[in-house]
Amino acid sequence: MAVAGIVAALLALLVLAGALWIMRRVLHVYAKRAGRRTVMHARVRIDRYKLTRKAYVIEALLADEAIADAVRAHVTGTGEHEDDTWRRVRRYLDEIVPFFNILAYYRLGYWVSRAALGLFYKVSVEYERPDPFRGVPRNSVVIYLMNHRSNADYVLVAYVMMGAVSISYAVGEWARAFPLEVLFKSFGSYFIRRRYREPLYHAVLQSYVQLITRNSVTQGIFPEGGLTRDGALRPAKIGLLDYALGVARDPEVRARMYVVPVGINYDRVLEDRTLLRELETKRQVPARDRIAQAADVGRFMLWNVGRVLTRRWRRYGRAAVTIGTPVSVDSWLSGLEAQGVSLFEAPRADRLPLVQQFCDDVLHRIGAIIPVTPVPLACAALASFDADYVTRAALLERMQAMREVVAEFNGRVLRADRDIAETFDRAYRMLRMRRVIARTGEGFLILPNGRPLITYYANSIVHLLGPFAEGMRARDALPLHDWERDALVRSRAPG
Repeated sequence: MAVAGIVAALLALLVLAGALWIMRRVLHVYAKRAGRRTVMHARVRIDRYKLTRKAYVIEALLADEAIADAVRAHVTGTGEHEDDTWRRVRRYLDEIVPFFNILAYYRLGYWVSRAALGLFYKVSVEYERPDPFRGVPRNSVVIYLMNHRSNADYVLVAYVMMGAVSISYAVGEWARAFPLEVLFKSFGSYFIRRRYREPLYHAVLQSYVQLITRNSVTQGIFPEGGLTRDGALRPAKIGLLDYALGVARDPEVRARMYVVPVGINYDRVLEDRTLLRELETKRQVPARDRIAQAADVGRFMLWNVGRVLTRRWRRYGRAAVTIGTPVSVDSWLSGLEAQGVSLFEAPRADRLPLVQQFCDDVLHRIGAIIPVTPVPLACAALASFDADYVTRAALLERMQAMREVVAEFNGRVLRADRDIAETFDRAYRMLRMRRVIARTGEGFLILPNGRPLITYYANSIVHLLGPFAEGMRARDALPLHDWERDALVRSRAPG
């Protein structure tokens, strides 16, 4: 009986294993067919290399001579055993390399982004020119550079571009937590360690970025390197862009490589108060404050669930994106060569300033196309007055003047054809709900805790306000970026 029982148990295990194997195969076939149907239905273009299995990508990178050289340098510099160093490289690659899943991106991702964005915002997308990709080859290598106002930027830009292309983002450590890490990797995003200086890690990261760039994977990079905490554009950082531009050594890749500026703005940034607190304390939120941060998020969620249940829910206004005109990397490099400068033959100390100049120029283009939504426009008008009380008539007059200045500089004003009073009324609903201003008599009073938020949202468009900008900066001591300073010097030059 004992033998018979053991045999029966083994047979049962074999049957179970066979059933699980069959189920796995059926699910695999179903997923592939469902993925094909999704792509055909959505009529989207997917970068073929994104469908390459993660294991194959890792093996290709392990065979990269640049990584082998970095391993030898690491062993020589630290004395670490070579086998241990290669295991370290494998850990880095497992951390960086994603596993793109069509169903996750175009079914789960689309549904979640549509539901979340539709709950909080009315989404707008515009293009700097009617047909921005005219003249760009179909097999082009495209890198989207965008300003970074909120962690919702990842979702927003992916959502508005989902019908055309899937974007692979460089995502920081903040998303390396379950289930965000699994989601982002299934969407094709790769993780990077910010402020991690080990040369071996950066050699591995550079090899991966160049591999996917060479294979035409569309990427999204935030050149500011992190969220703006005062609302203004931050100085550009060139790390990832420099890695990606390295593949332009190949003339065939260079000819089809483009950088596309993207401007983003909101009527409400979900993290604005947290970012202002970090700015006030001059530091990032430390690990011990994560519990308090989670508590803030919990209270935010409960508050909004209560508003939904009591039917007092109102969306947070606009989330707006402007897609700029592609910048040809080939044209930029040809311009340098016409000046007798070969980027890739120059020493690193001479090459990096040239890449920095190129990135600053793209950031300038991004600043020029940042959408002007109602709340930032109203906040800019409020910030231009030295008083805490402003009459409605004076405020509307100032908003109208600012809108005309932005239009004169080819800024992107949402619904510029709308009456200025209607634009302000839309902004006022948000500012009143957040206790930023209050109606008093014939005007509006800026409440004690409202000034920082007003400055924060005004900063997002202050560089577009021409004659108004200098006075606002002088009073609030706002930073003047190098590219803005150069523009002012040129504008004041004789003749």
